[in-house]
Amino acid sequence: MPVDICSRPTFTLEPESSSVAASTADTSSLPPREKPRSMNKLCRQVSIESPGPVVKNCVFNFFVPIEDTPPQGARIKIVYAGACFRRRDRSASITSMSSVSSDLSDYCPTLPAQSSPAHQMRENPAHQGLREGTIYAGYEVAGVIESLGSEITDANNYGLRIGQRVVVYPFDEAPAGYAELMVVPDLKYIVPIPDNLPLSIAALLPTGALLAMNAVFKAYEVVTELSKKRPAEEANKKFKILIVGTGGLALWAVRIATHHFASTGANNYVDVTVASLRDEGFRLATEIENVSVVQWNECLYEPQLIERTKDVCGGLVDVVIDFGTTSRSLHRSMHCLSKGGVVLMSEDVAEKLMPKFSRLSIEYQQEIIPISNGTVEQLHELVQLVASKTIEPIPHSVFPCEQATEVVQKLCTSEIPGRALLKFHDIE
Repeated sequence: MPVDICSRPTFTLEPESSSVAASTADTSSLPPREKPRSMNKLCRQVSIESPGPVVKNCVFNFFVPIEDTPPQGARIKIVYAGACFRRRDRSASITSMSSVSSDLSDYCPTLPAQSSPAHQMRENPAHQGLREGTIYAGYEVAGVIESLGSEITDANNYGLRIGQRVVVYPFDEAPAGYAELMVVPDLKYIVPIPDNLPLSIAALLPTGALLAMNAVFKAYEVVTELSKKRPAEEANKKFKILIVGTGGLALWAVRIATHHFASTGANNYVDVTVASLRDEGFRLATEIENVSVVQWNECLYEPQLIERTKDVCGGLVDVVIDFGTTSRSLHRSMHCLSKGGVVLMSEDVAEKLMPKFSRLSIEYQQEIIPISNGTVEQLHELVQLVASKTIEPIPHSVFPCEQATEVVQKLCTSEIPGRALLKFHDIE
């Protein structure tokens, strides 16, 4: 809860306890410190950083100023925050992995919690799924409206009210880090949630599930366009879609694809296969009907994995939704893709990998298409689909925000299935 700044003799942003940061750490690796503003209260913020040679601990607690409610916006009391993150040098784009669990455990199930991701990437190619650079958490949140701006009236309030349960669309200027209170500059970024949808499930939707939905919608568009180009003798041949990964993104994609293809009739001419990256994901993926699963065991040679995938899929596939995020994963996906096929990847991963694979994509006559996080309108639709149980949420676990350090360590070693959520307030 917010605390009075008057209770502290000076304003600092020091780590709250030694359990989350060593007192001797080089503070130059920490996020930029915000100057005090003309406010009389503070609230807690949790920042998740990349472990490195100097700062071994990667979770820090700070007290930050409570910002005034924007005149045309709102201030949200955060109840749950999903373990999503954004790279410091990609402040305007959500990363492809909506959870630390998806990013770390798919490719690094044995990574020690205290290891440096940058060091692991340099020393061991098996850990290439890791990213170097600071990660900012706090873009996947659900809570209640704590206050509305002074210029909000019944005519422009989008039907929102103080005390309403909501999720926040991850707008570009979203503040870096989990905090007890979040300022939203425009009400258009706030999506109300039905009373029957738990806030913990709603917190899973704004980044991971939304990105997965946008990828599935694009895959459907691609298949529709490919069907127009098919020769008449192949009219009854089914299209094949391969979803790579079994972290939060891939599991959302499978659930959303199953619903979307059934509702559009595409399930009559589309087959979906999941390339599972770990045993836990293999079990979760097989629980979904009408979806085939192939296990990508990293101990096998690439030709074996490619042949195994083609056997399960019944040949080369037409579309790959690749949430693996590594060069190795993309290279394998393209070998499983037919001539004229399409790989769908999140924007920031595509930006990094497309230059490396441009020559190969031309040689194979394939296309790599970046996928954005999705729209506010899609988030409204997604909330209703999950609230009505039309789409089942992925597995998730809730932890007190004070346990952020332990949560990150468990995610690094694949001890938490599905998604992890931090809880900031108890209102339910």
